[in-house]
Amino acid sequence: MPSMFERTTKKLVKEIGDHRLRPVKCLERATKIHRFSLIQRKKACSRFWKQPDIPLEVSLMHILEPGSSIPDAPVKVSSDFTDSVVRKQQAAGNVNAGAEAGFSEETTVCRGSSLEYQIVSTPHETWKELQERKLLDPEPAFLKQCREAGVNLYVVTDTVELLNSAVLQDLSSANIKGKFSISGNICFQVEGEGQGGGLKVREKKLTVPKGSVLAYRRKQLIFYSGEWDILHFAFGRDLETFTTRSKELSRLRRGIFHITDDNDDDDDDDDDDTFSAGIFQITDDVVDDDNDDDDDDDLPFLADFKLLQEEVSQTVKAAELSKGMRGVVFSNLLAMLGDREALQDLMDTLEQEPVGHLEGPGGAILTELRKDSRYPEVGSKSLLLYLLEALIVLSDTQHDLLAQSMEKRILIPQRDLVRSILEPNFKCFQNISFTLQPELLAPLQGEGLVITYGLLDECGLKMELNSPRSTWDPEAKEPLSALYGALSVLTQLDEA
Repeated sequence: MPSMFERTTKKLVKEIGDHRLRPVKCLERATKIHRFSLIQRKKACSRFWKQPDIPLEVSLMHILEPGSSIPDAPVKVSSDFTDSVVRKQQAAGNVNAGAEAGFSEETTVCRGSSLEYQIVSTPHETWKELQERKLLDPEPAFLKQCREAGVNLYVVTDTVELLNSAVLQDLSSANIKGKFSISGNICFQVEGEGQGGGLKVREKKLTVPKGSVLAYRRKQLIFYSGEWDILHFAFGRDLETFTTRSKELSRLRRGIFHITDDNDDDDDDDDDDTFSAGIFQITDDVVDDDNDDDDDDDLPFLADFKLLQEEVSQTVKAAELSKGMRGVVFSNLLAMLGDREALQDLMDTLEQEPVGHLEGPGGAILTELRKDSRYPEVGSKSLLLYLLEALIVLSDTQHDLLAQSMEKRILIPQRDLVRSILEPNFKCFQNISFTLQPELLAPLQGEGLVITYGLLDECGLKMELNSPRSTWDPEAKEPLSALYGALSVLTQLDEA
């Protein structure tokens, strides 16, 4: 389940109706992203989930020579957005925003937000002027580091900015007897009239400061031969930000791009196996400037679940970790699951050449890897990066639930249950009902079932403990795939 902030930004983007906008997923990043900010995106180890956008404390203006004139003023369009939701479970009666309702021994969830925002767009003339500016010479140290690390960079072109300081509210209540009313923008008044029982209320509030960016558009940067450019079109996959492939660039300028595994001798082949069918061609007739979702590979949408299974199996098989190493990795990852920053630090350190050093549980994992006579062994490193990427896709709540699952040793039945959901629905793009298999639920009774349902609910499936039925949501496929990958690798580690 998305955080309160992410849930709001996703609804806002859906209301605006522009599929090019990317909702910001956490408040911390909302205060770091601005127009012309640079965004880092690493290529994921898996084809079935993506690495998150990471805003950098550097803008396009930091790497370009100063201009003699000021770029055209941005285009601003203001509006407002109000969202109020009241949901009542396991009870009769109607509950509506703005009305009173009486209820007894039930669970109610209330959420609300009211936002004043503006969409800030960059005119095409601004890009024409900016592209007349040269890169700084000598090359900024920041760019050199990005080039050596092989990361892809993007520039923020448009933003959705908050004009007011807004408060997001989330209230849940249980075992209520009496009345409660909702007035205005989720303003709660609870009147306890119960005889026996009681009122249990959990309320969360989040203040989002004025000027925060709730959503943004971005385009990829390309650097070549001391020059720079941005890609205005979608080409179906990421290109390399730092490239020397003149043939590829000439195709871009003509609006034609080929992906092939055996027809272009000068093309890199690092990801050609993704497109084994031969030549994939995009021409001016099919390239859509209104769709810059340039990293959305078609493969995960065309593939079936077996490809995900094979990907996980091959990654695990290539590692061949010793029993002792598996035990060290398992126990120290368990200690790290409450600290997302520690997981990210371990992943970043593993990607360094040579691999760097860390303190704490992450350092213990690196030390154990160095003890292996085969280290640095590509398979072991790849397995850890694969697992860490899958964990990064999951929410903080899922990290807590996974830690409990590891302690209770219920990873295998959880993996099998996730597989039973993904396998028949993997290519389904509609919301359809499904029923969990009783034999798969049997090993997960009591607290284990609560933990497992929580993991599934956080992926976006509507789970109720008193019912094996739920509804498939196509947007749940990516987090469910990451959850399946994480459970599969953790299961192998747990054998120690």
